[in-house]
Amino acid sequence: MIGDMGGATPELVAKLRADYGLDQSLFTQLHTHIWKMMRGDFGLSFTHRVPVRDLILDHLPATILLVTTAFFLALITGTILGIIAAQKPKSLVSHVVTVLSLSGFAAPIFWTGLMLLIVFAYLLPLFPASGMKTPGFQGTGLEAIVDVLKHLVLPAITLASVYIAVYSRLARASMLDVLGSDYIRTARSKGLSRRVVVYKHALKNGILPVVTMAGLQFSQLIAGAVVVETVFSWPGIGQLAFNAILRRDHPLLLGILFFSTLMVVVANLITDSSYRILDPRIR
Repeated sequence: MIGDMGGATPELVAKLRADYGLDQSLFTQLHTHIWKMMRGDFGLSFTHRVPVRDLILDHLPATILLVTTAFFLALITGTILGIIAAQKPKSLVSHVVTVLSLSGFAAPIFWTGLMLLIVFAYLLPLFPASGMKTPGFQGTGLEAIVDVLKHLVLPAITLASVYIAVYSRLARASMLDVLGSDYIRTARSKGLSRRVVVYKHALKNGILPVVTMAGLQFSQLIAGAVVVETVFSWPGIGQLAFNAILRRDHPLLLGILFFSTLMVVVANLITDSSYRILDPRIR
């Protein structure tokens, strides 16, 4: 901070050390920091001069909306594509899904976002280019929801693109393994339709690796949100974290990392709980 000011008087240095508790012993500083962190108190932001907790809570809903939408979009779309490709592994559809999956996985997420902006926001102005709401928009109720959803489409697709590729490849491999199992051959020999065999018998076991991977990669979704929110000027904690890094706002950055960790822990707990629904053997 003092370096950014271009220097400071000894009195100002002493005041800043007292304001941030740096004039106390290391043990006292550690104890105070841990106690405040347990209460969600991360002090004041260097740049915004407001409590870090309030600043994060203002931006957190936007990130939760973006990450949750991208998560379910990737999980559902990737699983469906993987199931379709697994039913006819040597067909044209399977090869197309494989090529699209590899392309989506290989493309940098910021490049995908920029391409979507060029095509769908400028060449074909179907969706807004940035932000979460239209500037000056005063609508309420359903109109406000529709406006937010229009702004959400491109960021959510961008963030989900990499994970659609991952889940589709994983679902394809898992379903191919399950469809070759003895109990699936028995079900087919009984005259059950392809739809019943795939969606009632095979899917329950084939989807478990996808759910496991989805829970593990939730943290990567939050990391990807930093890039996506910066590209689309989405007002979430990802963009807030990017600005905090540039401005060396350490209290704000630590608070964002803490809340992001909590989100990952909650997501993994939900993933573990979902096994009881998807796999009756765990009940």
